[in-house]
Amino acid sequence: MSDAQNTASEARDMRPTRLRDALRQARIEAADRTGVVVELRDAEVARLEILNEALDPLFAEVPEQIDLFDRGVSQGETPRLWIDVVAHVVMGRDKRIYRFVQDTRFGRIVIAESHDVPVIVDAVTGYVARRMIEREHAMVATPVAEPAVEKKPRRRGFGAFVLGFVLGAVALFGLALYASLKNF
Repeated sequence: MSDAQNTASEARDMRPTRLRDALRQARIEAADRTGVVVELRDAEVARLEILNEALDPLFAEVPEQIDLFDRGVSQGETPRLWIDVVAHVVMGRDKRIYRFVQDTRFGRIVIAESHDVPVIVDAVTGYVARRMIEREHAMVATPVAEPAVEKKPRRRGFGAFVLGFVLGAVALFGLALYASLKNF
């Protein structure tokens, strides 16, 4: 009976891990092994994919009608994990540090930098929250200003026009009179 209990307890202790967790662990191990050798780019992509998976719960909470974020790993010359059009995560020079940066009109700024995935997840979470608040502020309709009370138009401009018209007519009459007397 005791052997049966030991076998049952060993089976419970050795329950299979989730495939997703096993794949994540295999990626971490592969990234650690190849971090220094030839496949640096593959190690960078693997680390960025690990971070991308860690961000899944965050982006699952973002409402579907908000289309600010377009997350994905690009595998160019420098692999990047894009958060939106202006912010991305790139690996540092040592290929083990995550650098969360944002492109601005004044240049690129580093929002967060760390070796730890949770630190970068927290920084991305704060960034996403700020972007969503900015979107809300932009979407708010500005209140229509109440029309100002109209004042009666001032007659000063009209009076100046009449005065100018009368003075011009008098000047023309005087000029015509002078020219006709000069011809006599």
